[in-house]
Amino acid sequence: MNEQVRTGWIFAGLLLALAFLSALSLFLPQGTFLPLPEEELVFPLPVLALINGVGIIIIYGGLGWLGLNLARKLGFPELYDEKVTNKERFFYPGLAGVAIGAFFILVDLAQARLHSLGRFPHPPFPLSILASATAGIGEEMIFRLFLIPFLLWLLRKKPANNGAFWGVAVFSALVFAFGHFPSLFVLYGVDGIHQFPSPILLAVILLNGLLSLFAAGYFRKYGFLAAVSLHFWTDIVWHVIWGLV
Repeated sequence: MNEQVRTGWIFAGLLLALAFLSALSLFLPQGTFLPLPEEELVFPLPVLALINGVGIIIIYGGLGWLGLNLARKLGFPELYDEKVTNKERFFYPGLAGVAIGAFFILVDLAQARLHSLGRFPHPPFPLSILASATAGIGEEMIFRLFLIPFLLWLLRKKPANNGAFWGVAVFSALVFAFGHFPSLFVLYGVDGIHQFPSPILLAVILLNGLLSLFAAGYFRKYGFLAAVSLHFWTDIVWHVIWGLV
């Protein structure tokens, strides 16, 4: 099979899996992650799930496909590059993800001792498994597969240019980290960033930034699936295992 055709099929499979799992997750117990009871939602859950799935296919699919083509032009590894082994694509990033997840737990324990809000909240099980999969695919699709090649393309730089690549990777990491703040407002029931203790803010930036930079490095070296693998296993340790403790 032609490498570009295979890339297209794999990308389509990831996108459909993302849309399906995101829609399915709405039917699982949400804990504090869906503060409104079902009867107060604007749309019934099946309609909301359909809207969510279609929106993901349009938005994530469009941006991800653009990023995929820019990544190819810039010289990133193909989505399933024959020069990359499955150990490099899945096993090594998975081990790194487990280590990063363990580091997340240590930071969580440390920051929880510095204020009264305690440890970070997690999606309830089994939603946490689906959340790990959808974050691994969806967030990497936006913040690594799309954003990094797009910014490098704007700068007319190649990923081999270390200064440009890591500058773009840091920007992507900061956008990714600060993008988690709105959900924290909902989960903690606060109105603004000034109401959070500084240890929480620093931990959110540190942890999400660290994950982003590692994912960017694996994306450049081994391709998009390596970044997805790293993110997924980080979240399995962080949200699923630690969330159950």
